[in-house]
Amino acid sequence: MKLRTLDLELIHFFRKISEPSARFGLFVVFFWFGIMKVIGMSPASPLVQSLFESTMPIMPFSVFIVLFGLFEMLIGLMFLFKGFERVVIPLLLFHMVTTVMPLFLVTSATWSGMMVPTLEGQYIIKNLLIIAAAVGIAAHLHPLPRRK
Repeated sequence: MKLRTLDLELIHFFRKISEPSARFGLFVVFFWFGIMKVIGMSPASPLVQSLFESTMPIMPFSVFIVLFGLFEMLIGLMFLFKGFERVVIPLLLFHMVTTVMPLFLVTSATWSGMMVPTLEGQYIIKNLLIIAAAVGIAAHLHPLPRRK
């Protein structure tokens, strides 16, 4: 097999699986991390609690963390099904805005020095990949039909 033929076949294969694999990856991350919050086993809970207490202590944190986990699980589930993209991507972007806040509001937990993130900071910064996967899914959408 020629290198060019192999290259074209690989490109075709990756184009075919890119959207389903991005959807599945987003489902796994959001559902898994969400359920860990719901059952009280998330290692991110102390960071979430620090942010919560400094920004919006409008309900008990124990209630908020369960609701936040359920929200994440919903996002994950919605990525599994075509047709929900125009709803779930804005939800994901809202979630990303809230999850990046510790980089600016809880700096002692997210930065160990100038431009040197802690493990928690790295965990947040990797969300750029989540955004990129969502953008890739959005790129596969068909435009809405024109209204008459």
